[in-house]
Amino acid sequence: MNDKVCVGAIAGAFGVRGEVRLKSFTATPEDIASYAPLETEDGARSFSVKITRQIKNGLAARLSGITDKDAADALRGTELYVPRDRLPSLPDDEFYHADLIGLPVTDTGGTPLGTVMAVLNNGADDLLELRAPGQKQSVLLPFTKTAVPTVDLAQGRIVADPPEGLFT
Repeated sequence: MNDKVCVGAIAGAFGVRGEVRLKSFTATPEDIASYAPLETEDGARSFSVKITRQIKNGLAARLSGITDKDAADALRGTELYVPRDRLPSLPDDEFYHADLIGLPVTDTGGTPLGTVMAVLNNGADDLLELRAPGQKQSVLLPFTKTAVPTVDLAQGRIVADPPEGLFT
């Protein structure tokens, strides 16, 4: 597991006074400000965050040290991280997406099904996007107790019981 977790990304400037468009990857989008200071992946820059309002597809926010549109636009695409120990611990049946990405997935018999590339939310249940061996396109596995009975972070593996015909 990484010692930092990506909690958001800057989508560019919002207005001309230094606000940014902020995409939050936290369960409650506004909670991203409570994890501040947020830092770049390499730790070279750190920002305090003040959410100013909700906007379409995200939040408008002020970041410390960013005072004009040019400085805000220069941060477009910057991912924002926090140390893992600043995040709340989760119940046994919940996981941070960052902990699942890259884990190998096998079926209940031990046959490799692929590696988790992403965790997607379609509005109902989450889906695990797998890179499956020998397949050109990724496979979307429902991330439910039925289809994924075991997530063992300590051993770094996921055991799945995929729906019939998903991997054929």
